[in-house]
Amino acid sequence: MSPPVRVIVVGAGCRGEIYSRYAIIHPDRVQVVGVADPRKFARTKLQQLHNIANENSYEDWHILAEQEKCADAVFICTPDTLHKEPAVAFAKKGYHVLLEKPMATTAEDCIEIVKACSENGVMLSVCHVLRYDPVLCKIKELIDSGVIGDVIHIQHFEPIGFYHFAHAFVRGNWRNEAESSFSLLAKSCHDIDLIHQWAKPRRCLKVTSFGFISHFNQENKPAGASDRCLDCSVEDNCPYSASKIYLERVKKEETGWPVSVICPNSLPDIETVTEALKVGPYGRCVYECDNDVCSNQVVNMEFEGGLTAAFSMVAFTEDICKRKTTIYGSKGELSYKDDKISVYNFLTQKTTKHVANMECPANFGMTGHAQADYHLVCSFISAVTNNDPSFIVSGPEETLKSHLLVFEAERSRRESIVIHFDHSG
Repeated sequence: MSPPVRVIVVGAGCRGEIYSRYAIIHPDRVQVVGVADPRKFARTKLQQLHNIANENSYEDWHILAEQEKCADAVFICTPDTLHKEPAVAFAKKGYHVLLEKPMATTAEDCIEIVKACSENGVMLSVCHVLRYDPVLCKIKELIDSGVIGDVIHIQHFEPIGFYHFAHAFVRGNWRNEAESSFSLLAKSCHDIDLIHQWAKPRRCLKVTSFGFISHFNQENKPAGASDRCLDCSVEDNCPYSASKIYLERVKKEETGWPVSVICPNSLPDIETVTEALKVGPYGRCVYECDNDVCSNQVVNMEFEGGLTAAFSMVAFTEDICKRKTTIYGSKGELSYKDDKISVYNFLTQKTTKHVANMECPANFGMTGHAQADYHLVCSFISAVTNNDPSFIVSGPEETLKSHLLVFEAERSRRESIVIHFDHSG
C-alpha cells in the first residue's frame, strides 16, 4: 500500500476542519502534519484533532511555505481574498493544492494561480464540491447517455435561504465586496460551474445578467427598531432577528452552523453567544449593516448549438441551498429536486426515477453537502496518491473557464451589456 498523503492545512476554520476530517476516517490514506491560522482557538482545535506537532503549528502560513517542503499537499481554506498568495507560494514549493472556492476574487489572480500550478507541475483541485455530489454526477451521466436527447435549455435555481443570507451576506464575512467578493462569485460560482459542466462540450457564446441589493437597507428598517437586535423593541416581529437565528438555537443546544461561526475564539454557549451579539457583527440590525452584495440575481447564457441556460439565485426563500434544476432535451425532460432525479420520456410518455450511490461516512460532514465534501477530498487524495489528475473533475483549466464566465456575468450586470465570448483563439 502507498504511504498516507501528508497534508498541511492553511486556514483552520469551518472548511479547513471539514476537509481535514477525511484524515480521521482514513488515516491510512491521509495524515495532517501541519496547520497555519492566525486564530489561536481554531489553530489549536485542528492541531489537537490531528495530533500535529507544536513545531508544525503556525500563526502565519508564510513560515510553512518558506521552510523545506514537509508535506505532499496543502488544503487552502483562507478567506476568499487571501487565496491567491498561498496558492501560488505553495505551488512554487511543489505542493499539490486543494483550494477552497472561489479560486480567487479577480480573474487575474485566478489566471496566476493556474499558471503557477502548471509551471511547477502540481495538481490543483478547486472545491466546487457540487461536482462531486453523487446525485449531480448522475445528472451529468444521464445527459451524456442521451436519455433526453440533445440538451436544449437548462433552468437552474438556487434558494439561498432568508436567514442564511442574513447570516453570511448581510452580517457576515461575505456581506461587503471590498472585504470578500460579489455574491455571484462567493455563493453561486458552484452553480455557474454546474451549468458549464452540463453544457460541455458546447462553449458559452454570450452571457447577460441582472441583479439587485434588495430589502436589506435603511429604507426598510422598521419603525422603532434599534441598531442591535438584543436592544430592539420590535425584535419579536422581525424574521431576521439575531436572537432568533442564534440564541434560540443555543437554548436548544444546537451549536453547529451558523452559531459556531459567531464565536471564533471559543465554544458557543449562552454567555459567549450573547456577548458576541452585543458587540460583534452578527448582532447588528440587518437594516443597518454595510452589505453591498446582490440578494437576487439572474444569469442568462447562450451556448454553441442553440443551447440556452438560465440561472437564478434568491435570498428570500424557505429552502436553504436546496437547488432545483430542469433540463429540457429533444427527447425528454430531466428534473432535479430534493436530491431526486426524474426523467420524462417524450416517446413513451413515462417518468423514470433515477438514484445515485449516496454512500458517505456518517461522521464526516457538518454541512448540507457532506457527501460532496467527502467525495471531493477522496478524489483529490486519490489523484495525489496515484499521481493522476484524472481523478479531479474540477481541475485548473476547467475551473478557470467557469470562473471567467462568472466574472463576465457580473460585468454584464454592472455595465448593463451583453458579453460576447471570442473563441477564435
